[in-house]
Amino acid sequence: MKIRPEQPEDAQCIDELTVAAFLEAPHTDHTEQFIVRALRNSNALSVSLIAEDNGYIVGHVALSPVVISDGSDHWYGLGPLSVLPNCQNKGIGSKLMEAAIQALDQIGAYGCVLLGDPCYYHRFGFSPKEGLMLSGVPAEYFQALVIQGDVPQGEVSYHESFLAKD
Repeated sequence: MKIRPEQPEDAQCIDELTVAAFLEAPHTDHTEQFIVRALRNSNALSVSLIAEDNGYIVGHVALSPVVISDGSDHWYGLGPLSVLPNCQNKGIGSKLMEAAIQALDQIGAYGCVLLGDPCYYHRFGFSPKEGLMLSGVPAEYFQALVIQGDVPQGEVSYHESFLAKD
């Protein structure tokens, strides 16, 4: 398996993968594929990595800039993270997470936020941060990883593409 940047010809496979990955997932409104597509179309997809196994795309992770109310720059949101259902629990998501964190470091990111299972993302260094919040979300599920500098203090807003419904 290899991790590589998304190429233009991967877009349809990423759509299909994302639909399949979230089909049976709890706590979703099944718009993840629309979010990735909208981020791509608005040039807000800062990092888009795929996991490829024997020529097949089996995983994907997206990173896009976020706005923090205190004016902090160079912060990104991770998500969605998608792995085909029959390929889950095989380390693909972990490899994508590690590659995403490395990519963030390479682009000079100060940090990254995500919404997700604390038990899963804690192993990559993500945790809730006092004073950094996402409206309407329980604090334990909104987590951050500081790459450099201090923890911003404020409300986080994801790119408008996260409102995409089709």
